[in-house]
Amino acid sequence: MLMRIDILTVVPELLESPLGYSIVKRARDKGLVEIYVHNLREYGKGRYRQVDDYSFGGDAGMVMMIEPVFTLMEKLKAERHYDEIIFTSPDGEPLTQQVANELSCMENLMILCGHYKGIDHRIREHLVTREITVGDYVLSGGELPAAIITDAVVRLLPGALGDETSALSDSFQDGLLAPPVYTRPAEFNGWKVPDVLLSGDPKKIAAWQDEQALERTKRLRPGMLATSE
Repeated sequence: MLMRIDILTVVPELLESPLGYSIVKRARDKGLVEIYVHNLREYGKGRYRQVDDYSFGGDAGMVMMIEPVFTLMEKLKAERHYDEIIFTSPDGEPLTQQVANELSCMENLMILCGHYKGIDHRIREHLVTREITVGDYVLSGGELPAAIITDAVVRLLPGALGDETSALSDSFQDGLLAPPVYTRPAEFNGWKVPDVLLSGDPKKIAAWQDEQALERTKRLRPGMLATSE
């Protein structure tokens, strides 16, 4: 199944680098995913392609207008069905590994990047199907969160990683943080790799990794264990 992701933004330049390198680029080159970045300014009002306006009520800051978003969304929805239309919002549901897993099983995703003070709330009420945040803080726009969501999803597609089992051992996949990893040399500056990893015994190594994953989670992210219980 070929995944397609359409990203709607007023600053497409912010997405060029995150989507043009590394795993996401390789997945695109392999034909595993198609990613299209759409410039909302092309659908803006009037001679100057206006996409923002003052807020009703007199609050400070400009607000993304509904017309350009609606026009572009309707154009895209006329061409295909979207499993989710996502808005990157500070007050959305947190992006977790479980959310990324779920989205990776879908065929067509649309991501709307917020900007300015926010977007006309009618867009959220009538056009968006899901709102996702990457953290409890405010950014200048939703482009970086859109890139993060895309990266988290695309790397899970079969064939995106050189070793498809690699994603299975990532942090959060099993509700725990990942155990420590090491590479050559086995000793550097007096710092040694744990002996068990050099033992060649798969059972002992697996037991050590499970133990380390649990210990690190208890120490660094105890809330994850409370949530899973």
